[in-house]
Amino acid sequence: MDGSLVLVIAFIVVFLGTSVFFFSRYKRCPSDKILVIYGKTGGGRSSKCIHGGASFVMPLFQESAWLDLTPIPIEIKLEGALSKQNIRVNTPSTFTVGISTQPGVMENAAERLLGRNLQQIRELAGDIIFGQMRVVLATMDIEAINADRDLLIEKITNGVEVELTKVGLRLINVNIQDITDESGYISALGKEAAARAINEAKVSVAQRERDGEIGKSNAEREQRVQVSAAQATAVEGENLAKIKVAQSDAQRREQEAEAERLAAAAEKVKAAQALEEAYASEESAERARSKREQATQHANIVVPAEIEKAKIETLAEADAEKTRRLKKGEADGIQSVMEAEARGTLAALQSKAQGFSDIVRASGGSDEATLLLVTEQLPQLVEEQVKAISNLNIDSVTVWDSGKGEGGKNDTANFVSGLAGALPPLHQLTRNVGIELPEFLGKLTDNPTEAAKILEDAKTTQPTESADPAGE
Repeated sequence: MDGSLVLVIAFIVVFLGTSVFFFSRYKRCPSDKILVIYGKTGGGRSSKCIHGGASFVMPLFQESAWLDLTPIPIEIKLEGALSKQNIRVNTPSTFTVGISTQPGVMENAAERLLGRNLQQIRELAGDIIFGQMRVVLATMDIEAINADRDLLIEKITNGVEVELTKVGLRLINVNIQDITDESGYISALGKEAAARAINEAKVSVAQRERDGEIGKSNAEREQRVQVSAAQATAVEGENLAKIKVAQSDAQRREQEAEAERLAAAAEKVKAAQALEEAYASEESAERARSKREQATQHANIVVPAEIEKAKIETLAEADAEKTRRLKKGEADGIQSVMEAEARGTLAALQSKAQGFSDIVRASGGSDEATLLLVTEQLPQLVEEQVKAISNLNIDSVTVWDSGKGEGGKNDTANFVSGLAGALPPLHQLTRNVGIELPEFLGKLTDNPTEAAKILEDAKTTQPTESADPAGE
């Protein structure tokens, strides 16, 4: 009863231990980490990545590790980078990166970032971003770098994301802090823009002052006309004699006002024509500058890109052809070696089969052939039989011979007979494996008396040491 209880307790302990072990191999992945299972994952993959959910990690065949998804801020203090005009600029920036959870990119992170801490990942990403920023700045004019921040950030993002994806990272945020240069070119551009704004403001002020003067002249003319008309109406009833004078004065003043109005209108028309010609000239200049910039950008970016594309396609085709030829040569070599080994093995097996066939044919049957092959091994069987007592180290044998041995034999004969009987007979060994040795190899009878007689005849050839019962 006690034994059964112990067995039940032992079974329960083993069951619970096994359950705890298997439950501990069931890994649940939190949302801020990636579970990487490596080992025997199947499908020719080096690892299996899981973001969220859970998976069972097979003991002995698989192991697991974690990748942290914590965002990593990186300060890039880029100084002295060359722009397209070979002007060195400083662009201190802040980048935020993290391990990507996109399928396919997670596997890159498992292959290249597993086992690295956050500081090592920050250094690796910083080197990649530093190089890509230099490449982007080298393709842009300093005016575009300073004026179009959105274009600069877009180009940096496109270049950096491609390289970060190769190591399993993704770009979260880009912040360009400031843009300066050592030569003061950007500062000069700012002064130029400020001067242009001031000049445009002065032109606008002059136009407004001109419009004010014209309005003032028109108002004064209207005032004089109305005053003259009122005075003419007032004196019309007082003095008819003065009517003609008043009419003459009115006509004179009217003609003077008309002359002033025509002069002001002519001045306004001339000013408008001058502004129109100035705007037309500026428009033509801007249009020509736009065409020149477009042609420059096409020659500096599109043409080199097309040349690089053709170069990459040619090199890729050459590499593919080289790989195909190398693989074909390796396959032909392996096939030749395997065919030669197969021919050698076939020849050895055919020779061995032909030898066995000849033995069976010469001996007259499979049983006789089997007996013949076993007979070839008799020297080894005899050697193993002799080894049974070959390691016995007998310096001397003392036999107290009382002269009263059984069957008329002394004690010495009985000792030697017993020693020889301890060895397994050769015929008995072959009979145990189902083989009856032929008559010409002799027989060893099972009669102990005959065996003792043979051994007694043999003992006369070996010296023995004897003593009488008295010990003399």
